[in-house]
Amino acid sequence: MKKLFFIFNPVSGKKVIHKKLAKIIDEFVKAGYEINIRTTQSGEDAVKQAEYACKNDYDRIIVAGGDGTLSQCLQGIMNSEKKLPIGYIPAGSTNDFAESLGIPDEQIRAAKSIIHGKPVKCDIGGLNDVYFTYVVGFGAFTNLTYETPQNIKNVFGHPAYLAMAFPELRKLKSVRMRVEHDGETHEDDYIVGLITNASQAGGVLRFKDYTLDDGLFEVLLVRKPKNATELKGIVTALLKNDVTNKNMTFFRTNKLIVTNLSGEPVPWTRDGEYGGNADVNEICCHKQAVEFVLRAKGNPAFANI
Repeated sequence: MKKLFFIFNPVSGKKVIHKKLAKIIDEFVKAGYEINIRTTQSGEDAVKQAEYACKNDYDRIIVAGGDGTLSQCLQGIMNSEKKLPIGYIPAGSTNDFAESLGIPDEQIRAAKSIIHGKPVKCDIGGLNDVYFTYVVGFGAFTNLTYETPQNIKNVFGHPAYLAMAFPELRKLKSVRMRVEHDGETHEDDYIVGLITNASQAGGVLRFKDYTLDDGLFEVLLVRKPKNATELKGIVTALLKNDVTNKNMTFFRTNKLIVTNLSGEPVPWTRDGEYGGNADVNEICCHKQAVEFVLRAKGNPAFANI
């Protein structure tokens, strides 16, 4: 009998998964799995639980929670010699990465997609000495996911982020950054910088033509607009998924170094959580480092299935 280690965040999203948890467990039991269920007590607890599962003869890890819970479990998996395949049941407020993976947003359907799916290799990001699933970034809007109170996110979901975004426009400020990659250097005053491996970030910004297993990140740098007209042009371009605006720099790479030249601490986000404020951030792509259990056939986000 195959063994599942089920990591469940009881406070993710609107807590609707509580009403479906028994049905989800029943689906796995009917499919012939033995299940060990653990609720997360903290972020670090999720890391330790994932490490435990990798070291103790389990076949798969099931993560039920938001992108932050998944990211925390990923730390434990990447720290382990044996890296178990992950089954992800999205239960957060925005579930950016689940959408990129093609996982159904309804939890029972997500569980069934794990039961009938297969392991698919996926790229994982490295930020200095930690890991991320789909995004790191700095500047405007990137703090919304970890500064929006959990109770507000639980009640309003995605609209909560949008409501928090509008005040950001009023206090828009830039930071001087140097970005080095592939023998090129970009240095400017940026209002936002995003390094992504997903279709969207923060439930606000969306991207296209991304691939989750090609060993490359999509990088977007947005320079400070000189006036309201340029700012309007930037916002319009982002809403249209257009990265050709004159105030934007877009490229793909597997490694880059971002150096803060502003003289002040600049906070980063990592998978919707606070990612520190180091002055020098080394970001790299670990190609196809972890497997997700998916019904991924025909998913254009994967080039190698």
